[in-house]
Amino acid sequence: MYKVYILTDPENADGFRLGGVDVRVAEAEEDAHRQLASLIEEETAGVVGLNERWLTSIDERLRRKIESLYRPIVVGIPVRETLAVPENRGAYLTRLIRRAVGFDITLRRG
Repeated sequence: MYKVYILTDPENADGFRLGGVDVRVAEAEEDAHRQLASLIEEETAGVVGLNERWLTSIDERLRRKIESLYRPIVVGIPVRETLAVPENRGAYLTRLIRRAVGFDITLRRG
């Protein structure tokens, strides 16, 4: 059975732990990139989520490797600054859905 791993900063780690996922903590961006490279090699990893700002700053070699993998799926978790503007939240969700489903789905409030 595959597991969900979250790679995040110490400030957000406890919230994810309360959600019952396996949490890895990185103190800095370089540490996060090193741990991400290790996590994508884990046999049990099904989904790896990490702070979106860390995902956008990974080097091109690691990015190509992640994009070529069948498993695990690596997704960015929005940080507080990103969620402050509703348009960013909607765009983020649209990107996640497009990646998971393969086409655009418009989200509307009912």
